[in-house]
Amino acid sequence: MRTLPTVHGYRMLGGVGATLIAVAGLAAGALPVETGPAWWTDLRHLAEPALLCGYAGLTLLVAAWWWAGRDLRATSRRAAGSESAGESGARLDCRSAALTLACWAGPLLLSPPLFSRDAYSYLAQGAMVLADIDVYRHGVAALGGRLAAEVPQMWQQTPAPYGPVFLAIAAVVSGLTGGKLVLGLLGLRLVALAGVALLLRYLPRLARHCGVDPGAALWLGVLNPLVPLHLVAGAHNEAVMLGLLVAGLCLAFERRFGTAAVLITLAALVKAPAVVGLLVVVSLAARYSGRRVALARTAGFAAGTAAAVTWATGIGFGWISALGTPVYRHSWSVSSALGRGATRLAGALGLELGDGPMRLCLGLGLLAALAAAAAAWWQRRRLGPAYALGLALAAVALLGPATRPWYALWGLVLIAAAAPDGRARPAAALGAVVLAFVALPSGFGPDRVQAVLAAAGVLVGLLAVGWLRLLTAPLRLSTAVAR
Repeated sequence: MRTLPTVHGYRMLGGVGATLIAVAGLAAGALPVETGPAWWTDLRHLAEPALLCGYAGLTLLVAAWWWAGRDLRATSRRAAGSESAGESGARLDCRSAALTLACWAGPLLLSPPLFSRDAYSYLAQGAMVLADIDVYRHGVAALGGRLAAEVPQMWQQTPAPYGPVFLAIAAVVSGLTGGKLVLGLLGLRLVALAGVALLLRYLPRLARHCGVDPGAALWLGVLNPLVPLHLVAGAHNEAVMLGLLVAGLCLAFERRFGTAAVLITLAALVKAPAVVGLLVVVSLAARYSGRRVALARTAGFAAGTAAAVTWATGIGFGWISALGTPVYRHSWSVSSALGRGATRLAGALGLELGDGPMRLCLGLGLLAALAAAAAAWWQRRRLGPAYALGLALAAVALLGPATRPWYALWGLVLIAAAAPDGRARPAAALGAVVLAFVALPSGFGPDRVQAVLAAAGVLVGLLAVGWLRLLTAPLRLSTAVAR
């Protein structure tokens, strides 16, 4: 009696989990405001059982990822011992990782938006660009219509915080799809897949330059649950930003500094945090041409790219002033949560301080993020520039004025490629597991009933995983006896 090969097992388990999440999204996802066909309206009434189903599927997906990691470590140990990997495991390369990710992310491609309503904002802002509305001065309320109606009220007046590269992409998607939500969402997901494809290609190469096992980098940086859940299902622009950033860093290690600076600048013109990647280019180029020359050349390539792209897109330089958009009291972060707590405490004490406590906490949080990032970069000679950059971006994502689960990928991807064996990699993996369960499929915070249903879904998923282990154990024993 033979068992199913491990790689097929975790692919199927994750695929089943992703399918459950996608089906749950039909009733409990970030659904359009306008009601659709009658059958969809009926499904919306099943939001509570769908939420339980979705969290059960999420648990299966996370378990499949953890299973893949255990198989990778076991295969690495066998390879280190010069033994055959046998039928139970295989080295994780780009092709294998792509097939696994296809199994885990494929079912999510056709689901409604999940875990966030940002995709609607992207399409609305793209439509604003086409309508010659300044996205850096006006919120989507200036556009009006169906696309703007899908954006939460608290963001209606907020200017776009993204760079001209991504807004131009969003404009192309919005124009090609004629403002249709379903086609627009599919277009954004295809763009996100292009970013993930860049990660699949360049992350193993970057890992080799940093002395890290490429398979381990792919497992932690590309296959972790945040990628299918947020980069694919959520269609977030982090996919493009990280793909360009990792490609640029890889080329910098290969001494192609001009191209690296261009790619990293393009990443920053998708989303601003990527700009710190230019520090790595300067650091590596300085080894060959001196610090001043490296700084001047990198700055020249970056400034030229930014100017050319801004001119070519016709969107303007408003993106510079829009860099402060994330520093907003409605953004969720550790510092804003402390600010809300301080405001309530001041009110309970009878103190009328207005938004002073919130501004103070946001400022302190930003200072803490910058201090932690600077401390990580200060240790770059010991850590290596890519690993130091990963820690710096992780600090900004966790301590900055705005925090979302997918922001953790800013640092996680580079930690996957550059962190040596030790505490950082297990900590990053555990963090990815925790963050995978934080956001509801609707993109909003949970009430008590939803929290209970989510916990029940996790329990159902754990029971299913336990049952599968009990089911497969006798088969493995029979196979071992037969041999």
